[in-house]
Amino acid sequence: MKLHQIIIAPPKQPVEPLIFSMVPSLAVSGAVLLSFWMYRRHRRPYPPVLLPTQDPGPTPPSPVLGHRPVQLLEVKARGRFGCVWKAQLLSEQVAVKVFPIQERQSWQTEYEIYSLSGMRHENLLQFIGAEKRGCNAELELWLITAYHDKGSVCDYLKANVLSWSELCLIAQTMSRGLAYLHKDVPGHKPSIAHRDFKTKNILLKSDLTACIADFGLALRFEAGKFSAVGTRRYMAPEVLEGAINFQRDVFLRIDMYAVGLVLWELASRCKAADGPVDEYMLPFEEEVGQHPSLEDMQEVVVFKKLRPTLRECWQKHAVSQTTLPSMHHCLKN
Repeated sequence: MKLHQIIIAPPKQPVEPLIFSMVPSLAVSGAVLLSFWMYRRHRRPYPPVLLPTQDPGPTPPSPVLGHRPVQLLEVKARGRFGCVWKAQLLSEQVAVKVFPIQERQSWQTEYEIYSLSGMRHENLLQFIGAEKRGCNAELELWLITAYHDKGSVCDYLKANVLSWSELCLIAQTMSRGLAYLHKDVPGHKPSIAHRDFKTKNILLKSDLTACIADFGLALRFEAGKFSAVGTRRYMAPEVLEGAINFQRDVFLRIDMYAVGLVLWELASRCKAADGPVDEYMLPFEEEVGQHPSLEDMQEVVVFKKLRPTLRECWQKHAVSQTTLPSMHHCLKN
């Protein structure tokens, strides 16, 4: 916007004093306009909003929602706690995880994990904000995060095979994110166990680097505090048999067992080895199918002590020197 100023001077009146008298006013106006422009340019477009843990009851939607228009575009995933939408927030695409009011506790848990100090990391899903929509029985709880159009590792492996370098990139970056999540930084960040680590909860950025998502079951380490939760297929043997030692390292090792299964999934869809690449399968799908019960997994993992089959052709490739030892280490009981 251009500002125009017309100054009309009476006859014989000196022009210079009038111009000089306008300089302070113009300077103040310019400073105000510059400050407003910088505020609009650099302010966060969607600051986090904390909702109460109690039942919100009949309270109306937040009055500030009109200043943050979010347009839901397409459902991208459905899970036990809600669904994830691709959405538009101002000029950027975002993901919106929508929880029904019945899953308020899951929303609260994930929000609190995202809001912890030190939870910003390139291999953890970027959190943007949270809010409520609707009212009464129609109330929904939203979590807004970065959107990654390649989706989850699970979805990507169903439609694509990996090169050796791609496998290494995904494995290294997901491990970096989980190591950071587990890390205890006194005064900055607590040690956190994910407790539902699997390919569906690992997203891929445009360059195939991984970021960990879905912290609805995550838990800060506290001695003596534990409950057996997660996806049955990825549960560690000690969780399946109910024998948990509450030491921190053992507590975090539950996630590491799941890492071993994810490495197996990555290797099974890698074209680097000499053998053919099989169709994508979940860990233990041959043994228990796609919807195993807790008893099914106990039978296979605890009593029979089975682990996913390692392909013979992997032994003849770099997989045998890198991925396989890591896989063995994670899956050993």
